[in-house]
Amino acid sequence: MLVVRPISITDYPALHGLAVESGHGFTSLPVNEALLQQKIARSVAAFQTIPSQATDSSYLFVLEDTQSQKVVGISGIEGAVGLADSFYHYHLSKVVHASRRLKVYNEVELLTLCNDYTGQTEICTLFLLADYRKAYAGKLLSKVRFLFMAEHRQGFAQRVFAEMRGVSDDKGQSPFWQWLEKHFFTLDFPTADYLSGIGQKEFISELMPKYPIYVNLLSADAQAVIGKVHDKTQPALALLEKEGFRWRGYVDIFDGGPTVENELENINSIKQSRKLSVEIAEPQSNKVILVCNTKFSDFRALVVESEVDSVSQKIRLSAAQADYLLVKPDDSVRVLTIA
Repeated sequence: MLVVRPISITDYPALHGLAVESGHGFTSLPVNEALLQQKIARSVAAFQTIPSQATDSSYLFVLEDTQSQKVVGISGIEGAVGLADSFYHYHLSKVVHASRRLKVYNEVELLTLCNDYTGQTEICTLFLLADYRKAYAGKLLSKVRFLFMAEHRQGFAQRVFAEMRGVSDDKGQSPFWQWLEKHFFTLDFPTADYLSGIGQKEFISELMPKYPIYVNLLSADAQAVIGKVHDKTQPALALLEKEGFRWRGYVDIFDGGPTVENELENINSIKQSRKLSVEIAEPQSNKVILVCNTKFSDFRALVVESEVDSVSQKIRLSAAQADYLLVKPDDSVRVLTIA
C-alpha cells in the first residue's frame, strides 16, 4: 500500500536519495546535506502548529511503500513565498514599436524581472521514483496537496502557483541560461541552479540585468525554450492543467520554464472533494478514490478502491486502510474520486 504522510527527521537518507535521482534543474532538491536537513526541520516545525493565515511555512509530504517501508516520492507546499528572501521571476510581455508615418509596426516580447508571486502559495518538490510512475501514485502525490489545503484553507493564499522545470540536457545545460551566462553571469547552469536551491540568491540581484530583456536579442535556442518544460516534467504539467492551472507569462529566471497558477477555490480537486464519515467494512466496488484524514500533524492519505453510500454519506474502508489513515468508525475524511 502507498501512503502519504508528513516527512520526518528519520527520512533524511531517503530524501537524499530522491535528490540524487531528481537530477539537474530540480532546484528544490539540491544534493546538499545541510540544506536537506534544514528542509526536513522546517517541515517538521510547520506541522506542529495549525496556521491561522498564510506564512512562510514549508510542508513536505513523502509517499511510503508500506510493504517495503521505503520512501518512493515527495511533494510539497510553501505556504507563502518571498517573505524571508526575494522570490524572482521573469514576466513575458509585449511592447509595440510603431510609426504610422513610416508604416512600420513591430511587436516585440520583453522579459521583465519581477517579484509578483511574493506572499502567494507554491506547490513544489514533486518527484516520484521511476519504478512507481504507474497506477495512481503520481496523482496521489500531486492531488494530496490540494486536499490538505482544502482541509486547512486558512493557512494558504488565494493564489496558488507551481514552477515547472524548464528545458535542459543530461549534463544540466540550459539553452536559456547559456545566453544569460555568456552576457551577465559567467556561471554555468548547474552552479547557478544549485546556489539558488541552497538559498544563496544574492548573485541574482547583483548580476541579473536590471532592465527588461528584448527576447529577439536572445539566441534562437534560448528563445525556443521560453515557456517550455523538461520532458520529465510533462506528466506533472498535464496533471496541473487538468486542475485548471494556466500559464500567465511568468517563467523561471534560470531555465525559462513556465510557472502556472490558479485560484485556490478554482482548483478542480478542491472543488470536487467532499467530507464523508468512515464505515469499517470490506469495500465492494472498484471505484478509485483518494482519501485523506482531517488531521494536521498526523495527516495521512492513500488511494483506495471503495464505494460511497450517498444516503448515509459514508465511505467504506477496510480495517487496514483505516489504520493507515489513523481513523475510526464515524471519523470524518475528505475524499476525491479519481477514476
